[in-house]
Amino acid sequence: MAESMKGLKRTHRCTEVSSANIGQQVTVMGWVQRRRNLGSLIFVDLRDRSGLLQIVFDEPKVGAEGFAKAETLRNEFVIAVTGTIEKRTAAVNENLKTGDIEVIARELRILSESETPPFPIEENSQTKEDVRLRYRYLDLRRPDLQRNLMMKSRVSMLLRKFMEQEGFLEVETPMLTKSTPEGARDYLVPSRVHPGSFYALPQSPQLFKQLLMCSGYDRYFQIARCFRDEDLRADRQPEFTQADMELSFVDVDDVIEVNERLLQYVFKEAIGVDISLPIPRMTWQEAMDRYGSDKPDTRFGMELTDVSKVVAGCGFGVFTGALENGGSVRGINAKGQGDMPRKKIDKLVEFAKGYGAKGLAYLSVNADGTYKSSFAKFMSEEQLSALVAAMGGEPGDLLLFAADKNKVVWDVLGALRLELARELGLMDKNQYSFLWVTEFPLLEWSEEENRFMAMHHPFTMPMEEDWDKIDTDPGAVRAKAYDIVLNGTELGGGSVRIHQDHIQEKMLEVLGFTKERAYEQFGFLLNAFKYGVPPHAGLAYGLDRMVMLMVQADSIRDVIAFPKVKDASCLMTDAPNVVSEAQLAELSLAIAKNDEKREENTEG
Repeated sequence: MAESMKGLKRTHRCTEVSSANIGQQVTVMGWVQRRRNLGSLIFVDLRDRSGLLQIVFDEPKVGAEGFAKAETLRNEFVIAVTGTIEKRTAAVNENLKTGDIEVIARELRILSESETPPFPIEENSQTKEDVRLRYRYLDLRRPDLQRNLMMKSRVSMLLRKFMEQEGFLEVETPMLTKSTPEGARDYLVPSRVHPGSFYALPQSPQLFKQLLMCSGYDRYFQIARCFRDEDLRADRQPEFTQADMELSFVDVDDVIEVNERLLQYVFKEAIGVDISLPIPRMTWQEAMDRYGSDKPDTRFGMELTDVSKVVAGCGFGVFTGALENGGSVRGINAKGQGDMPRKKIDKLVEFAKGYGAKGLAYLSVNADGTYKSSFAKFMSEEQLSALVAAMGGEPGDLLLFAADKNKVVWDVLGALRLELARELGLMDKNQYSFLWVTEFPLLEWSEEENRFMAMHHPFTMPMEEDWDKIDTDPGAVRAKAYDIVLNGTELGGGSVRIHQDHIQEKMLEVLGFTKERAYEQFGFLLNAFKYGVPPHAGLAYGLDRMVMLMVQADSIRDVIAFPKVKDASCLMTDAPNVVSEAQLAELSLAIAKNDEKREENTEG
């Protein structure tokens, strides 16, 4: 039966005691990790968020009643123990922070009993994730997850401390706002007092932080909750946290400079990693040409090589056809992988097809300098040698080629490069390779929408020297946009914002907005800009992603207390779920029946 805490007060967490406390009486509280009954002595490993502490129950010291209670203890019982810190005389555990001491119990109270958990509470659990997420409140007791969340808390504190010292003001922006669907899908919230109208949960505080600059707040900062109704990946969730900022009277270099110092401070204080400044910069075009990605992992080489000129006019139709259609032929050199079995190469071909490739051409450079290739019969020895030379090929190398439109070639080889690096163990988790990617295209063409769309958002400033191309060649206009990349993951991104009326109006026009629709969607911002708006710029970090990389977790779910799974549902609370007819009526809503799905279910 659970006992009261009356008269007891915890004096220390489990690992807040050490050999310096020997001889002192302490009261500790936590969960039973393990119990070992040796007959005359009972040993209990007590766990709280700080770690483990060994408790010893000896009948003469804890009394017959206390010893009898100790015999009933099971894993995950919550207990309070008062006793004396003593030095361990045997079985010193050097792997444990408190491994040289123990508490000799004088009093035991069982504060709460526990059923047998559905899985062991242990580090690096091998239990299936869906089971653990269903019992997330138990999963969160695992020391590795607790360390992750404590790290996230520490990083948030460090961010706030740095931003305060740099003159930023923390301002909260609304969670219920207007839907502006020019990006990911919004999560909508129906209004009870405005039937048929909806709020949207913010995808970011973008428009409000720009309004704060209009309002003269100069430097804004917020650790903000954001929501996007999009398909999930290992580093995405439908609700997530941004470390968001905006600055007035600045340009690209000013934003980058303050953020480099921020990253240097946070990574040093949080995990002891030194970041040397300045962080390297690379334009978007260079990143795509060298790595096939706008968030390149620069911990290893295997860069893309454009061999279009080398293979122009060769007899291999796949190469020449791609060039005739305005595409390119590029390759990567997997050093030392020339003897890769054909079965494995075939798997890489299938992998490439998943990224839009029609196939993958390969060439192995044998130890004797001869070639084994999927296309050797279409090219002369001289052409093959020129191709190998262009790729920096040496005996023992495997050369892989993609030929198609540039976007397909970049996507395929960018992904293939990462896949090979994973297989070959080229990604060192202890290495932190930062990179700024700058000068993104302002616009990208959407085949689905048949129009240009903003690569970042409609308020991104174009580079002044490109603005004269906005009517004749809009796809060539570069933006004053920048992303900070860490080990192939976009850590954060931002841009200088448009603050001149004529540029903003033209930008919205290029995106297909009529003046009426522009004011319907963004009128509150455009009207604010009529009253004196300073030049301003900003950046937002994915805080969850940052911590995920800091703690070397494989999934963003490992740094979020109560995450969603791939279909954006919560296994623990069973959300989302149906609501009552009365609630729907109050919101003036009705659920449309999906006839197709109903027919499928009937037939099945």
